[in-house]
Amino acid sequence: MVALAVVLVAAVVFAVQHFWAGRTQPVSAPRVVRAEAPYAKKDEEAKSRGSVSRGSVSSAATAAGEIVVDVGGKVRRPGIRRLPAGSRVADALRAAGGVRPGVNTDGLNRARFLVDGEQVLVGGPPGAAVAPPGPGSGAGSAPAGTGPAAPVSLNTATADQLDTLPGVGPVLAQHIIDYRTRHGGFRSVGELRQVNGIGDRRFSDLRSLVRP
Repeated sequence: MVALAVVLVAAVVFAVQHFWAGRTQPVSAPRVVRAEAPYAKKDEEAKSRGSVSRGSVSSAATAAGEIVVDVGGKVRRPGIRRLPAGSRVADALRAAGGVRPGVNTDGLNRARFLVDGEQVLVGGPPGAAVAPPGPGSGAGSAPAGTGPAAPVSLNTATADQLDTLPGVGPVLAQHIIDYRTRHGGFRSVGELRQVNGIGDRRFSDLRSLVRP
């Protein structure tokens, strides 16, 4: 009887222990979510710093892609204008409010590309300056879009000065400079025919405006 009682007590103890171990226990939410807040804040600060850096680079790129021109003469709002690189005379006129009513612009080449630091003069007297003079220039300056006041020297003129010639743009001006570099200069105006991009018609328009 004693042995049986011991066995029963042991069985009861084991059952109670098994029941207690298998009971339902409350589970608390993990604290990982609350611990991520500082990291999220750091990510936002990093993104903010990155956006500022990208904004600074973008502003610097914009500043590097600008030109400054002086628009004067008979325009509505003359003065210094900042324009995107690659702008034309027409863009400068629009930035200055347009040409005043009654002003004749037939001699103004509004399709010409602008260069940094030049002056666009509308309705000015012949020979007014429109672009920064280059060293060794043998030609006078002229109003925007008109031919030069004196023959342009093919051997000393800069690309900007050649660009003032009718029908000559930045690409053709560079071709002229490349030709004189390869051949040691122009010995006659007739050599202009050998420049890539100059045909008979364009040569006939230029021969009285240039000299070796």
